[in-house]
Amino acid sequence: MCAKLEKQDSNQITYEGLLQGNKDWVASTLAEDPKYFERLSAGQKPPILWIGCSDSRVPANQITNTNPGDIFVHRNIANVVVHTDMNMLSVLDYAVNVLEVEHVIVCGHYGCGGVEAAMGNKQYGIIDNWLRNIKDTYRLHYHELDMISDKKKRSERLVELNVIEGVFNLTKTSIVQNRWSNGKKLSLHGWAYSLENGFISDLGVTCDNNSNMNSVFRMDGIDKAK
Repeated sequence: MCAKLEKQDSNQITYEGLLQGNKDWVASTLAEDPKYFERLSAGQKPPILWIGCSDSRVPANQITNTNPGDIFVHRNIANVVVHTDMNMLSVLDYAVNVLEVEHVIVCGHYGCGGVEAAMGNKQYGIIDNWLRNIKDTYRLHYHELDMISDKKKRSERLVELNVIEGVFNLTKTSIVQNRWSNGKKLSLHGWAYSLENGFISDLGVTCDNNSNMNSVFRMDGIDKAK
């Protein structure tokens, strides 16, 4: 259930307007469902973890037509998944081992500013260190990317490859592999969202076990007897 309200003009949004918008939303929600917040505050059991971009145009619930409580969300610049990101790993661990989600979706989007910045040589500041992860993805796939002469299409392909590498990086974590070794269901997926038409593309990289993983990345389960 999502309350229907007239949205504020993004060019006219103010600090005070946000607070008033919250009051209007609460009133409208309660008018439609008096017990909505009572149920929502009772706890969460979302089946999905969403790892997406911080871009304000890609809200997980709206573009999947789901409600609060349906999707556990982690967002960062350009939906990067790397094993050194303790924030992402903490979210992943909580989602997998406490909430016991059954699906993790890495969702990028075409026209991603972070990906486009990573394709260039301009310095932006501390974010350049973060974008290095995307540059490394370019390095891994430069044979394919350098063959694409159209800059927009090359950027779109790098968006997809960044998502695909993110899914593969998830499979390499002990969090995901321990879940699989315990015989529990967990599927990883890679998606790309189009700002131009609103549709999501499944990139076809779903993983639900480590059987096809290079052996150097495979982990044995933790021996709890030690």
